[in-house]
Amino acid sequence: MTTITSRLKQVGDRIAAACQANRRDAASVRLLAVSKTFGVDAVLDALGAGQMAFGENYITEGVEKIAALRHSATLEWHCIGPVQSNKTRLVAEHFDWVQSVDRLKIAQRLNEQRPPQAPPLQICLQVNIDGGTNKSGVMPGELMALMEEVVKLPRLRLRGLMTIPEPAADFAAACAVHSKAKALFDQVNSAGVLAEPMDTLSMGMTADLEAAIAAGSTMVRVGTAIFGGR
Repeated sequence: MTTITSRLKQVGDRIAAACQANRRDAASVRLLAVSKTFGVDAVLDALGAGQMAFGENYITEGVEKIAALRHSATLEWHCIGPVQSNKTRLVAEHFDWVQSVDRLKIAQRLNEQRPPQAPPLQICLQVNIDGGTNKSGVMPGELMALMEEVVKLPRLRLRGLMTIPEPAADFAAACAVHSKAKALFDQVNSAGVLAEPMDTLSMGMTADLEAAIAAGSTMVRVGTAIFGGR
């Protein structure tokens, strides 16, 4: 058993325990393995252990891995880092998901540049849920207006929200900020803007995945606990 295989099992056990503690089905929480800065061999090790969904923060690096692994398996690739205007074509042409959309301009460019033969690009809107000054994301009060425009773009499919709050002091504090995101998710889902409800609330990482699951996360993004320190 490789180190990555054993770590994936440990993370899976953490997710299952958190779900059990909160009376949730373990299948209701997806694991996104964040492979940024790690090479193709690390991704192949994780693939060998059954992991199929990977997140990349750095677009050029991610595209190189996608190209190198295209014939290995049908993997699911998520862009989870900032998307600048000069990189939207790369993202639109190569990734399956983009979790870090926080401006209409970026959404419009992704829509225009998504190849017509490809399925719609799956989108999460990144929300600055705790008002962190160094964090990307649309402010909660501006989310609805952005959603109303994004759902008009035919080559995109709005799947949910993503958050990266500042590190919390303890479990209770982490639960509180994640619960704010879950409340916002439920609020906008019930507003009648979407033809079909969002199904993805992407929040929680290595340090706080238990708190995120307690609050209602449906996808946790884990890097260090799987691949090791960077």
